Amino acid sequence: MRTATIRALLGCAALSALVACGQSDVILPGAREHIRPDDPTLAPEAAVADRLSLAPATRNASWLQGHGTPATRTDHPAFGTALTPLWSAPIGQGDKRKFRITADPVVADGRIFTLDSDAQVTATSTAGQTLWTHDVAPVRDGNGQGSGGGLALGGGRLYVTSGYGTVTALDPATGTEIWRQKLQATGSAAPSYGDGLVYLVAGAKTAWALEADTGRIRWQLDGLEDIHNIHGGPAPALTDQFVIFGYGSGDLQGAFKKGGLRMWNATIAGRREGFAINRIDDITGDPVVVGNTVYAANHSGRLVALNAGSGKRLWTAHDAALQPVWVTGGAVFFISDRNTLKRVNASDGAEVWSVELPGYTTQRPRRRERIHGNYGPIVAGGRLYVAGGDGLLRAFDPATGSLLKTAGIPGGAAANPVVVNGVMYVVTKKGQLQAYGG
Repeated sequence: MRTATIRALLGCAALSALVACGQSDVILPGAREHIRPDDPTLAPEAAVADRLSLAPATRNASWLQGHGTPATRTDHPAFGTALTPLWSAPIGQGDKRKFRITADPVVADGRIFTLDSDAQVTATSTAGQTLWTHDVAPVRDGNGQGSGGGLALGGGRLYVTSGYGTVTALDPATGTEIWRQKLQATGSAAPSYGDGLVYLVAGAKTAWALEADTGRIRWQLDGLEDIHNIHGGPAPALTDQFVIFGYGSGDLQGAFKKGGLRMWNATIAGRREGFAINRIDDITGDPVVVGNTVYAANHSGRLVALNAGSGKRLWTAHDAALQPVWVTGGAVFFISDRNTLKRVNASDGAEVWSVELPGYTTQRPRRRERIHGNYGPIVAGGRLYVAGGDGLLRAFDPATGSLLKTAGIPGGAAANPVVVNGVMYVVTKKGQLQAYGG
């Protein structure tokens, strides 16, 4: 009885299967939609393009300092797409074994100002002619004893920090020295100017505010002691009320601009495990203020967004940024510690796309000692640009990360590119200033 019942059930199952095989699936009409349409991994190009909204390009007449400060930043400078080399002009010494160019160019009133690896400041016209040079190395030291530094313009002066432990104010028109202040520590980090004061970090641990007219000390703040630091350093970012400093210890500090009263401290902690180089925890991605948010990164694998007024952490991405990030259109673009160009959401730090850039100078495992530097990124004329130490200027689609165009950089880039009046300027490792037109 039991055997007969089982056979009957099996027969019904087989008949049902045959009937099912004989029927075609019903395909419902209509467009197919992802269950999570906002997930860029499911609909990469469509989702990315919908969520990136660049402001109209603006033709800016100057580039006064690092782009972390909103008052002197152009979020989307105008630039064409041709990448035509216009001219090349000498700026002094290029990169050497122990000395490197760390200063980005600054531009105003038809002059491009640069700092070479040997403490020489050069003013170049927009036609490529050298206007003047000035050596900021102290007479007692002479050249070849210090390296690094940065530039900023403001209040009718050019401010120059140097690895010799000084900050110098020059007349931008003539190069004449106006004043000089000793810092009692290396001054290889870039300065920032705002409302009559010059701000900088010396020795990777002491914040300074100097009077722009005289160089006198207005106030100082101390960060945590730190011994091993990178060459160069982050420029402070300024808001209407506050100045935000980055230190070699991995700390960020917010203070009132006028009196130096400390508001908050925040530590960018954590590192990418498994890589010895990521034990360097200096702030390398300059603080960049957009609205009420400050974006900053260390060298060892962390990018954060903080509330600019309180220092409260908003989000963390597990990537470093070796140069200042570029924030526009709801996106944060940066070059990571793994030599990748990345885009993440400004709202939550979620990765949208990632593109590999040139890394080691040789792929032979036993010769992997040196890497190509990559500088930027900068959004200009609707494209995302990276200047490579491998000798190429690359243009990417900021929506998708697709490579669109390249141009040669003789000798390779040594600093972040800047764009003024539709022209891009790149400092090269050979000590040249290269101009590109769109």
